[in-house]
Amino acid sequence: MKPIRDAATFLRGARKKLRTGELSREPLTLLRLEWRPEWVECDWLMRPADKWDAFLPPRLARENETLQALRDALDLRRMIFHSFPSAMKAELRMFRDAGDELELMMTGSVSRTNEVLERVASVVMRARLCGFHFTLASGVLQGPSGSC
Repeated sequence: MKPIRDAATFLRGARKKLRTGELSREPLTLLRLEWRPEWVECDWLMRPADKWDAFLPPRLARENETLQALRDALDLRRMIFHSFPSAMKAELRMFRDAGDELELMMTGSVSRTNEVLERVASVVMRARLCGFHFTLASGVLQGPSGSC
């Protein structure tokens, strides 16, 4: 029964904490959650840019979307290891809704022992230190094809 309680804790926390982001008021959408005693897998959709960002220069709007995505990844990592105390590793994947299909934007093979150094100011560097893999071009998250 404890694993079900752990999953419920994670889902409640994710729904509450990730209802809106700092840079996007759109909710985070979890696609899949799989857990075993020693590891967790989680897939989610990257939040779309905030509607108000339509009035910003396009590059700045994409940078905000990227920054929100990286913060969401770090928050999900923290929530997973808090909610599943026996899990030592997590496989995380973030997808972008590209109309007819989902585009893989970020992966992470993260472990509980990876420490996020809060004194590291760069969100990009914190995400990389935790084990997330992604491509940036001029501060904007790129998909596997390298397009925006």
